[in-house]
Amino acid sequence: HNADTRKCAEWVKNKFEQAGLENSQILETGGQPIVYADYLHAEGHPTVLVYGHYDVQSPDPLDEWKSAPFEPEVRDGKLYARGADDNKGQFFAHLKALELLIHTDKRLPVNVKFMVEGEEEIGGVHLDSFIESHLDLLKADVCLISDSHSLSVTQPLINYGLRGLVYTELTLSALDKDVHSGEFGGNVPNVAIELANIISKLKDPVTQKVLVDGFYDNVRQVSHEEMHQLEHSPFTERFVLEETGASRLIGEEGFLPPVRMGARPTLDVNGMSSGYILEGSKTIIPSKAMAKISLRIVPNQTSAEIAEKFTNFVRKIVPRYVNYIDVKILSTGEPILMDISSHFFKHAETVLEEVFGNKPVYDLSGGSIPVTATLKKLLGIDSILMGFGLPDDGLHSPNEKMDVEMFYKGIKSSTLFFRSLGL
Repeated sequence: HNADTRKCAEWVKNKFEQAGLENSQILETGGQPIVYADYLHAEGHPTVLVYGHYDVQSPDPLDEWKSAPFEPEVRDGKLYARGADDNKGQFFAHLKALELLIHTDKRLPVNVKFMVEGEEEIGGVHLDSFIESHLDLLKADVCLISDSHSLSVTQPLINYGLRGLVYTELTLSALDKDVHSGEFGGNVPNVAIELANIISKLKDPVTQKVLVDGFYDNVRQVSHEEMHQLEHSPFTERFVLEETGASRLIGEEGFLPPVRMGARPTLDVNGMSSGYILEGSKTIIPSKAMAKISLRIVPNQTSAEIAEKFTNFVRKIVPRYVNYIDVKILSTGEPILMDISSHFFKHAETVLEEVFGNKPVYDLSGGSIPVTATLKKLLGIDSILMGFGLPDDGLHSPNEKMDVEMFYKGIKSSTLFFRSLGL
């Protein structure tokens, strides 16, 4: 879909120009391009870098969509389309806010730079190197990102920390080719079973602790005050059950759901493949098996450390008769904590309370937005995660949506935020 993503980048560039932003350009990266624009006429006022991404996840399975994923449709006050929330609708709200300010106030109260990438959903492969080679272009005082959610249409949320990520692909082989399960079953190893055995050794089934050697060595210890705040988060057991449809919660012993979500690392299997999986039967013993496994990490852990520990652990427990094992690290991202005492966060709090009618809840996010750690490391700036999605928006799933009400609240919040910084 390279041609499609290129068209999307061009569309974003054109929208920047229509909004009145300047220096709109498509910058090459070696992969999908980054779209940049700015408006730098507010001398003596802060510079805000707005980040977003125009790429999306695959719409599969297509047969579960009630409308075509790339033909937006509004139903019952909700806009359905792939990327409606993640992330086109959210970053577009900021652009419309700036367009409003430029065309009504004839100026912007702050300096603004836009950086919209096209590889977020594959780990931002070229983003770090792009930022490192464009430090002067991207220099700013704070970053504004809307790639998260509010708790409801009346309860805003600000994430003050994000987990990092190590996304792996584990491949095993024990035979040169698939063989007949009747003729050879009972005499040769079944690599699908061996993969299942390996996965079963990654987490304790009772305590749900990750069993990778040294996995918890550098985990940040949460203070009593922060723990108390997290345990009173609206991210309750009931909330998780209602949003996911699970019949019960399973998680690391001794921690409540909001602490597990953002303050504790974890490991999950994201997908598995082996042997014959199409309709009907085919009696074979597979020659290969594959699993995609992600590890979410927290501050004081690093992706390099956890990738090495995971790889070493898997190689240690794999049976000797598995004649091929490969652990690929598909993508990584570092964890981050924000300094919420800064005046930028105070402005965000005030604005969200005015728009939503309630003070925002501060919470740790279980997800990962790798660019936040990169911006902190290379530009020394924090990111304000001002989300306008909702928990039921179905990110990465069929029938992804964004409530139209939340889209307009995003525009209003963004407009007031920029204006407040210019006072």
